[in-house]
Amino acid sequence: MLLLATAVGGALVVTRYRAWHLRWGATSAEVAGAMPGDELLTRADFVATRAISIAAPPERVWPWIVQVGFRRAGFYSYDLLDNLGRSSADAVLDDFQHPAVGDLAAPMSSGDDDRTSFRVASIEEPRSLVWHKPDSTWAWRLTPDDAGGTRLVTRLKARYGPGPFWPITVLLMEIGDFPMMRRMLLGIAERAERPV
Repeated sequence: MLLLATAVGGALVVTRYRAWHLRWGATSAEVAGAMPGDELLTRADFVATRAISIAAPPERVWPWIVQVGFRRAGFYSYDLLDNLGRSSADAVLDDFQHPAVGDLAAPMSSGDDDRTSFRVASIEEPRSLVWHKPDSTWAWRLTPDDAGGTRLVTRLKARYGPGPFWPITVLLMEIGDFPMMRRMLLGIAERAERPV
């Protein structure tokens, strides 16, 4: 009986945690609403819509997003884990400020192939940016707010493909994605809100 109660309790905690982290910071309308790039991956096993309010206009937030990636500005997160220990940039890097559709974007590792790295799928500066690879999309939407700031909403969609590594992918996405993405959003806000 104790084992059953523990299993049920554990399942409840995991279910509640998952429901919370997949929509961290986002309103119900933001979670339910369409995002740029949703049409690129219509069936997904993992969909996380997260958001943060930033006390800076979209034009000050945008440069930090377009330069994201390994061997670029980093991910403004836990650098030991997602940038091989290299510190994320604390300055806007001019070399990465003018992305175009088809460009390599937000590389996740040292490889530049389309399986491991996103490509720019659409861009509307400074309002939206979508990165895409065959099994994932990562969209960003920047909306000005009434106080002169930005509502930043991001949606990550992924399909868990067949193969020997899918259990690792599931664990990384379901457990590892949230702390990294939360820290990234806070890191973007921290940088964009600095006085110019």
